[in-house]
Amino acid sequence: MSKDRKSYSQPRRGHGGGPGGGPPMGRPMERAKDFKGTFKRLLKYLVPFKFLLLLVIIMAILSNIFTVASPKIMGKAITALYEGSVMKLKGVDGAGIDFEYIGRILLILGILYVMSSIFTYIQQVIMATIAQKTVYVMRKDIDDKLSRLPLKFFDTHTHGEILSRVTNDVDNISNTLHQSVTQLITAVITFIGVIIMMLTISPILTLITIITLPLYAIVTKKIAFKSQGYFMQQQEALGELNGHVEEMYTGHQIIKAFGQEKNSIEGFNNINNRLYDAGWRAQFISGIIMPLMGFIGNISYVLISVVGSIFVTRGTIDIGNIQAFIQYSRQFSQPITQTANIANIIQSTIASAERVFEFLDEGEEIPDREDAKVIKSPKGEVRFKNVEFGYTEDDILIEDMNIDVEPGQTIAIVGPTGAGKTTLVNLLMRFYEIGDGQITIDGIDIRNIKRGNLRSIFGMVLQDTWLFNGTIADNIAYGREGASFEEVVEAARAAHADHFIRTLPDGYNTILDEEASNISQGQKQLLTIARAILADPAILIFDEATSSVDTRTEIYIQRALEKLMEGRTSFVIAHRLSTIRDADLILAMNNGAIIEVGTHNELLAKEGFYADLYNSQFIGTKWESEVI
Repeated sequence: MSKDRKSYSQPRRGHGGGPGGGPPMGRPMERAKDFKGTFKRLLKYLVPFKFLLLLVIIMAILSNIFTVASPKIMGKAITALYEGSVMKLKGVDGAGIDFEYIGRILLILGILYVMSSIFTYIQQVIMATIAQKTVYVMRKDIDDKLSRLPLKFFDTHTHGEILSRVTNDVDNISNTLHQSVTQLITAVITFIGVIIMMLTISPILTLITIITLPLYAIVTKKIAFKSQGYFMQQQEALGELNGHVEEMYTGHQIIKAFGQEKNSIEGFNNINNRLYDAGWRAQFISGIIMPLMGFIGNISYVLISVVGSIFVTRGTIDIGNIQAFIQYSRQFSQPITQTANIANIIQSTIASAERVFEFLDEGEEIPDREDAKVIKSPKGEVRFKNVEFGYTEDDILIEDMNIDVEPGQTIAIVGPTGAGKTTLVNLLMRFYEIGDGQITIDGIDIRNIKRGNLRSIFGMVLQDTWLFNGTIADNIAYGREGASFEEVVEAARAAHADHFIRTLPDGYNTILDEEASNISQGQKQLLTIARAILADPAILIFDEATSSVDTRTEIYIQRALEKLMEGRTSFVIAHRLSTIRDADLILAMNNGAIIEVGTHNELLAKEGFYADLYNSQFIGTKWESEVI
């Protein structure tokens, strides 16, 4: 890699979920049925392209004028052939077929068909542009929404469900805009044009054709209403299946280790069966529409043929016009059948749009106040004053919490699983909003600090490392926008990561794969520490960063952490209590409350909760047996 100064800033990403301690995972799904409201909202995305849509309509009109005019012109050729043949059979002197006249008609028809094809092509190109620009805006809205969603949303929705809305549902909308909207516009214009042409031939035959319209409407309405529910179920099952597959893929080692392959397959099959059932029912019901439309069209065709034959024998209509009318009757039923089919596609699209709009309507993080402050040189003083919090109003997890942390102090937070350790950190960074009380940094209420500035004050090194698909340099530089390569290397050296990086074939240019499986767990942790060092935060948060590495790597990590913690306020969520003996203050938590506060020696001397917790890791106590 070149040593010239280079920016390694990365695009902003949505948070993938909290590091634990959040509310139970769930997938609440509401079956919204506001078809009209969703349809109107979807149309708003097309408003910026109204002039292009008008151009699409104009192209459709021009294309269909040529198409609709063709049968009647063709009828003139058939009439000329018929009359010439009849006159010749009767032996009329000079009678014959005027092939020159027929040739001119065929030339005109050829020109009409070519012009119709050109206008249809232009129409398709414009509509494709509209569709792509529309879903581009929609995807941008979704991406912007992801950055504004609170951690609570990600804790209560599976990744598969979110991905299904962002990808499958948006793609469904895109395909409908690209194909079905064009077909719908063409169908409507064709329908109107055909009726006009039929009226010019025979109002009576037109009336016979129109009589079948109520049958088309009844069939379309019944089937479209029935299929909507199944299309909704299909999209929901698809989202659930995506979530299941993702979980099984990311946890495949655990599944194999515990012999849960059979249960995993059974779970997949259950969801897959529901998806199959909903999809089969949706497609079966929507598929009925075509045979029924064809049946109704055939009834009309028979009536027109019989009545038209009578008119021809009476000489009231030319045979060419009857042939043209029969073609128009087919064209008359075709847009109705097409519209009925599109109606089913639109049902599926509206179901997808509902799910996308539900996502866009999710509650967002409370916006920054207009007078929100920015702490330019944070000292690291933290105060919790009578803080109360619960994931739900009926389940209060933290009550009347009070903590005073001086700049540069190391605060260890200990307690059993579910005690509220991670929740405390989430509140500190405003991933969740407190119910009552106040949290201050340098004497300023965190609700009065710009959220971006607040979170830039913190650096996080968690037990579960997060590295993205990119170079090692990019992953370290993620800690600070605009970092140069020299600064990246300096941070890696401070984290004792420079040596192992340079032993890799491509050094700092080494590409980490999706799971960063091409480096060890300890090396991943060193990279996250280097990232935190580069960010140069005033306050650090650690979640037992050495719990899953070997002894030698743990020494490197401890040295890196000591370097990182120098002069900074640090919150350490401790699982191995031997690592926090030198902490300035230890908070022993249980059931959301701080029950003991003091140094390691002070808390051991009390022989209380912390002493039992500490001793249980070495000699075993009554507390340990109760927990087990």
